[in-house]
Parts: sequence; C-alpha cells; structure tokens
Amino acid sequence: MPALAGAVASRPLHQFAQVAIAPDGMTVADVESVEAPPDATAPPVGTLVVRSLTGGAPRTIACPGATACRISAPTWSPDGRRLAYLVRDEKAGTTAVWSANGDGSDPKPWLSGFTGILNAPRWAPDGSTLALLATANAHKEIGATQAGAALTGDVSADLDQDVQRIAVLGGDATLRFVSPDKLFVYEYDWAPDGHGFAATGAYGNGDDEWWVARLYAIGIGGDAHELLRPAMQMNAPRISPDGKSVAFIGGLMSDFGSVGGDVYVMPLAGGRATDVTPGITASVTSIAWRPDGKLTITALVNDRNAIETLDPGTGATTMLWSAPEAIGSFGGDRVALSRDASRAAFAHQDFEHPPEIAAGPMGRFADITHDNDGIAPLTHARSITWTNEGFHAQGWLLAPLNAPAGKKSPMIVVVHGGPSAAAQPSFITRGQLAELLAHGYYLFEPNPRGSYGQGERFTAANVKDFGYGDLRDILAGVDAAEKVAPIDDARLGIQGFSYGGYMTMWAVTQTHRFKAAAAGAGIANWQSYYGENGIDEWMIPFFGASVYADPAVYARSSPITYITNVRTPTFVFVGERDVECPAPQSLEFWHALHTLGVPSSLVIYPGEGHGIRLPAHQRDFSARILAWFDKYLAP
Repeated sequence: MPALAGAVASRPLHQFAQVAIAPDGMTVADVESVEAPPDATAPPVGTLVVRSLTGGAPRTIACPGATACRISAPTWSPDGRRLAYLVRDEKAGTTAVWSANGDGSDPKPWLSGFTGILNAPRWAPDGSTLALLATANAHKEIGATQAGAALTGDVSADLDQDVQRIAVLGGDATLRFVSPDKLFVYEYDWAPDGHGFAATGAYGNGDDEWWVARLYAIGIGGDAHELLRPAMQMNAPRISPDGKSVAFIGGLMSDFGSVGGDVYVMPLAGGRATDVTPGITASVTSIAWRPDGKLTITALVNDRNAIETLDPGTGATTMLWSAPEAIGSFGGDRVALSRDASRAAFAHQDFEHPPEIAAGPMGRFADITHDNDGIAPLTHARSITWTNEGFHAQGWLLAPLNAPAGKKSPMIVVVHGGPSAAAQPSFITRGQLAELLAHGYYLFEPNPRGSYGQGERFTAANVKDFGYGDLRDILAGVDAAEKVAPIDDARLGIQGFSYGGYMTMWAVTQTHRFKAAAAGAGIANWQSYYGENGIDEWMIPFFGASVYADPAVYARSSPITYITNVRTPTFVFVGERDVECPAPQSLEFWHALHTLGVPSSLVIYPGEGHGIRLPAHQRDFSARILAWFDKYLAP
C-alpha cells in the first residue's frame, strides 16, 4: 500500500478520559494517555492522574504492569479520602481493584486477581463498601462492539454465556455477588440508604438483550423486583436523594453506550414512568440527581452540548453552560459533579481545539490542563444547517488547510454509525480523516434524521424507513455544503462505518452522485443479517417486527435488493469477529460487486471486532481508503 501522507499534529496528542471529581469539587482524577505514534504495535497504556485545583503538581499513578495492563474507572469515596480504580491484566485475563489516598498517594491493591472483568465501581453511600459490575470467567470483553468469542461447539446449549452481576467489595477484600445469577446487569445506582440498587438488566445473552432490558430494584441480599418493562431502550438509572424515585434516560437507541433520549421518572416502589421532557428538541445524554431534588443533565442540542438543571416536577430547564464542543466520553457520564452539584469537571474538544480538562464552579469553567497547547488544527470547521421534508438537520463541514484558491476541491461525505448517534466536533490529528484533509479533501459529517440532537421525533424518523429519508437528508446536506464552499460535485465520495457503512452501501445503490465509496462494517442484506448478527433484538424497534414476521420491510431497505444499480467503485472492510455487523455482510456485498464487474476490494481484518483497534490494521485501512479516493477522485 502507498505510504500515508504524514500530515499530522506537530506532536502526539495528550488524551483525557474517565474524568472524576472529588465530592468537594477541589480534586480531579482522570485516565490519560499519549496518542500512539504512527508505527505503534499496540494501543497506548494509560496512567491515572490526580490534580488538586488548589495548586501543586499533578500526581501520576502508573499502571502496575507491562503493556498488557489497563487502568480505568477512578471513583472517590463519599468523604473524598479514598480513590478506587481498576487495573486490568489483559494477558492474564484478570482484574484488580486498587485504592489510593484522595490526593493519589500510597496506591495499593484492594482486591487482586479477579478472574474475569470488573466495571463501573461505585462507593456505597456510607463509604464502607464498593459495588462493581463483575463478570466471572468472561469469554470476551463486555459489549457487542468487542470481538466475539469463538462460535464453536453446541451453540444451542448456551453453556458458556457471560453474566455481568452486581458485586460488593468489603474492607476484608472479599467480593460478594448480590444480584441474581442469571440477570445480566447493564447499569446500576446505589439506593441512598445503602440497602439496594436500581438497575437495568435482562435475562439471556448480554450483548443482545440490552434492547429489551427492564428496570429492577435489587436488594443488598440479592432479591430482584421488576419495576418497569418499557417499550423503549433505557440507560442511566439514578435514584433520587430521598430514595423515593428513580430517573432514567429513555428513547430509541441503536447501541448501548450510545445514549440519547428523554428523561423519565417513576416511583422506586413501582408504578408508572413519566416522561418529564416530552417534545424537547434535544437528546439527553446523561443525568444526575442534585441534593435539592432536581437533576443535572447533559444534552446534545443541535450542534451544541449543554449542561442544564431539570425540575422533574415541572419539566422546566435552566441552561448552565453550552458550547459547540464534544464533552465527556462515549458511554458514560459526560460531566463529573461535586456532591452539591455546584462544581464540575469534564474533558472537552472541537475540530480546531485539542482536548483539555475544564473544571470549576458550574458555568464558569476554566481549563486545568494545557498538555495540548500549541498543537495546531488540521482543518477549519463550520456547522451548517438545512431543512428537508419538514426536518431540521445539521452537519459539520471541514475544510482542508491546503485547499487551492480559486479552484473547486473534492469532498468525502462521512456518515456516522448508529443510526442513533451524532457526528460531534472531535479534534483530528492522525489517522484516516487527517490524511484525507492533508490530500485536499473537504469532509462533510451530516446528522440526518435518525441522529441525536433534534429530539425523539427526529431520532425515530427513520423507523421502518432505513436508507430512504436519511439519504435524502444527506444529499440535501451536500447541496447546502456546496452553496458555502468550493466543492466539486463531480468528485464526491462517501464513507462510513457500522450504520455509516450500511448507508455507504445503500447510497451507491440509490444514486450515482458519488464517484467512489468506502464501506466499513456495513450491512448489505437485512434479511440474512438478522440471522447472522449477535444483537438481533435491536432491529425490532426499528423495523417493527422480526424478519420472519415481515420480511418485506427488511428487503425494502437492503442494498442487495438494488445491487444491479451500482456503478460506484467501492472499498469494503470489516473485522473478522464482528458481532454487530458480521463479516459475511461485507463479503456478500463485495461478491455482488465483483460478479457485476464493479471495481471493488474487500479486506477482513483478523481477530478484530466491531471497531478496528490494532494500530497496524488502522494504518492499513487508512492507507487503502486514501489510495482508493485518490484513484477515483483526484483531479
């Protein structure tokens, strides 16, 4: 393959994740790493960094192991005197719990050598114990985006199914499981009295059943009482300070970890769940109770992330902060709050400003890190909006810094995954998008119907209509981009991964406007896909029925149905052990193009799941995509 163009940031990017703030709001911990160099053979190893906002040098806690070690999930005790965190030994397949003083000093093991995976540590309200999500003898990493376990033997027997349970770690270093042994728990929260939990969970395959998860009250003794069986996906159960109510985010979500919806509140004793944010033109992404009985929420509002207070009694919101930036991390609380919710900390970035941690009094935040000062952006970005068929849509247009004056340039449409997700402003330094910008391509990242940011009606607008309305929104967005930038409509490309890979496959069957395409982990045939993937439960809310009950609705949105329309040269790639978008889908699409004589190429990356993680594989597909677009879109 051709060498990559080498247009990257002046030095490796410092990255911040899993930000946690002490109860008094005066100390911040996070997991940090330095972006891997271009020739790296493994992902970077993180360190735990503790910073006092009153001054002094940061304290760094290194992962107590070699390159196979992974440190994560810092969490403070209620009094702020202890900091617990997890240490994963990838090679041995074990996880340990460590703790340190609140200032990061004197780190030492609390629980060593748990054979399996631990996640989501949360201190009991009195600080006497630590709860965790524990998976004993796990066969794979938790979550459908991880590489799947080998599918061999008597699959129907289902003997080796992983179950993630709530466990409690005491001062004697004994880990005691407390949730039912067959209930897979996804998220949970302590009751204020420390006598139980609210949790989302399901019986069956943990990767698959999240889309039909139910809300449970679980006692510290292990009894579980079903509170709610919603006709939606839900996330982030949070018990009110008085212990009487539980709030959660509910809505149409296409993957756990990709969170957005309305806020619901219901009695913890059981009863009816009430949508307290009906009709909002935003997607709530995280929630936390305040001592005064209100909620602090984060939400994606069009092109801005916001922090607001929400009164669950009236539905009234008060804006505390907003900016056209990406905040927090995927699949977790977007901001860390002090005990009284008066102070917060979070990582933030946009296309032109590299990530840093901001902290301080609510709404008056200032950066407390400056590790990325001086790293210049690789693009000029602008948010553009347009209307189409009664919908308001938004997207990000990224201009190459070397765009020739007075001439039109090619543009690549980059479709996000999901579909329940959104393209948000993330700093670009290395990798495939950086290389495209360096080669003079404009990039357009649209948020068509089905995305977050405009409310539940918008997110649900592609139900039983996959590919149709969202493609029309994307094409209207391309028109809007061409009105404000010198883009050559004769040199348009399209690419995407996951749902974006599907939309790439779909687009080339519906239009010849794109002259080259790159589809990562796409879906060619919804009918065959239903029986191949490991998460078929996600499809029911979007298609309305199983493929066996209504095969026509699946065929209607399948690229393979219209495959003879394709003329666009298409590069296809996927992970060998992808649970969410299995490799046979990419093979089926490529096989059709190859048979029809359409220029095409297929690469299946060994050992990879839904997300290409090995640096060598990332370099390979980046080089291939760049060469593909250069071949078909260059002047």
